[in-house]
Amino acid sequence: MRAFLLGFLLLIGLSLTVLSIRPGGLRRQLGLAARRFRLVLVMGGIYVISASVIRVFFPEGWVADYGPPVIALALGATFLVLAQDPATPPTSKP
Repeated sequence: MRAFLLGFLLLIGLSLTVLSIRPGGLRRQLGLAARRFRLVLVMGGIYVISASVIRVFFPEGWVADYGPPVIALALGATFLVLAQDPATPPTSKP
């Protein structure tokens, strides 16, 4: 149990270190992580609802077999596009 807690604390410390090094500071990086987390929650809900609809209306056949993986791939591609860091404004040189 101690090893698990030590590993968990090490993971938290390493995550904070990596986020602090990235441009924009820790506050901006945590905001971006929260944005991505909300996006994952919404897309997870979309997947659960669509997979349920497929199972109810198409209990067997090719739609039931290939529908959920296709939806997962489409949502994954959408996440890769929407979860990118926003463009940072160029810094002005004095």
